[in-house]
Amino acid sequence: MHDIRAIRENPDHFDAALARRGLPPMAAQILAIDESRRAAIQAAESAKAEQNRASKEVGAAKACGDEAEFERLRALVAEKKAEVARLEGQAAAEDARLRDLLMEIPNLPLDDVPDGKDENDNVELRRWGTPRDFDFAPREHFDIPGVRPGMDFETAAKLSGSRFVVLKGAVARIHRALAQFMLDLHTTEHGLTEMMTPVLVRDEAMLGTGQLPKFAEDSYRTTNGWWLIPTSEVTLTNTVAGDIVDEAALPIRMTAHTLCFRSEAGSAGKDTAGMLRQHQFEKVEMVSITTPETSLAEHERMTRCAETVLERLGLPYRTVVLCTGDMGFGAQKTHDIEVWLPGQNRYREISSVSVCGDFQARRMNARYRPAGGGKPEFVHTLNGSGLAVGRTLIAVLENGQQADGSVVLPEALHPWLGGKTRLTPEGELV
Repeated sequence: MHDIRAIRENPDHFDAALARRGLPPMAAQILAIDESRRAAIQAAESAKAEQNRASKEVGAAKACGDEAEFERLRALVAEKKAEVARLEGQAAAEDARLRDLLMEIPNLPLDDVPDGKDENDNVELRRWGTPRDFDFAPREHFDIPGVRPGMDFETAAKLSGSRFVVLKGAVARIHRALAQFMLDLHTTEHGLTEMMTPVLVRDEAMLGTGQLPKFAEDSYRTTNGWWLIPTSEVTLTNTVAGDIVDEAALPIRMTAHTLCFRSEAGSAGKDTAGMLRQHQFEKVEMVSITTPETSLAEHERMTRCAETVLERLGLPYRTVVLCTGDMGFGAQKTHDIEVWLPGQNRYREISSVSVCGDFQARRMNARYRPAGGGKPEFVHTLNGSGLAVGRTLIAVLENGQQADGSVVLPEALHPWLGGKTRLTPEGELV
């Protein structure tokens, strides 16, 4: 959420930043509501003061036996009491109106974020690894002979419909091993604390990280009001909601492996084959809570954590910075990491690492107490995939596929597979 004081102080900057996201000017509308709210508050305070003065004078008039003055003052007290209630109600309504409007407005991009309309305007930062030269036409993951026995879309459709998959046997084990490999790397080498969090959350948690109110259709809600998390960014970030933490405790670095759920609203017709885009999937998420001074450096550090996973697995990738037209709602700046998928002959997103500034912290009222004293300030929050487990599975299978239908598995993964190194054309781990 945005700081209304910052909008008051520099409305032109606010509108210019929105324009970079392709949005119309909104500062004038915001400030008009803010002015109405502040005027109602001031009027209520004045009426309250008049009510208090009249209340004090009522007793004096009664003591003096001035019945007429007593009745006049008592009527004035009642009148001012009603006026205060009306004005406070007006102020509360304007406050809610202002809050609702600010909740709908995306974060402002940092100055160094490239301008652009969509993914075609993203800027590549670097590449790692060289896509392998195949002496045969590489298949997509679901068409690799050794994978087919362990990737069952028909049974999943019978159980749940489209955009689900049942993983079996060796493929299920590789998927599980990838998640364990990521968690162990992040906790032992990258300094993240492993968390196990709920996948059902209240409205407040979804509001805090920006999934609500604007993107309700992108998530699933239970009949009793819980939301299924689209990512554990929601739960990890909200662990500090409403808190004031000591600066000495920052940064807080967390990771979690959870199920994630997305309705994929608006993605009809996209990636319908295979398991690239699913309603239910797993991710190893990373979240950092920092001071404002360290958040940009933390963004670079988190990006390297995600890149390291791919490098250990020997998977070629490229890292891009998203343009203003392709950024997520809550981000100030985002690095997308795209892994090479030979079956599609293109790079596909496998991680987005975003710095959000104090945008989420204001929604959650998450603050820290500066070490040097002074009033609490809002923390900065960051999140990123480290990585999407299903998409990593796809990349491992496609990049390791052989002409005979087998798959050679990354050496880094062997310890998590009991020393197994390969998926046979028949779908067995050996």
